[in-house]
Amino acid sequence: MKIISYTQAGATRFDSDLARGIAARVVIGKNDGAPNFSMRVFEIAPGGHTPRHAHDWEHEMFVHAGAGEVYGNGRWQPMTAGNVLFIPAHEEHQMRNTGNELLIVVCLVPGTAPEL
Repeated sequence: MKIISYTQAGATRFDSDLARGIAARVVIGKNDGAPNFSMRVFEIAPGGHTPRHAHDWEHEMFVHAGAGEVYGNGRWQPMTAGNVLFIPAHEEHQMRNTGNELLIVVCLVPGTAPEL
């Protein structure tokens, strides 16, 4: 069993034109002996965003804190703390923080996907 505060996991930071203001953490993954899924936590700073992308696997996401928008199905939609999202495989998607606080999103991906 593993119990930690998510902030104990090392953060990988992204800050470029493609992905701005991101701290990404693998909180449960292959190093923990989890072969089927990886759990990641993304902190997106105000004005920050993930890259717009698509891939062969689905995402399940939980918005833990903050407010923002998610791009999918060709349009932007609001998301806020307490929302859950399902992004199907091959669907182009992106998240951005439209608020004044950190947008914190928990994301699950299958064990066959890159952890970050």
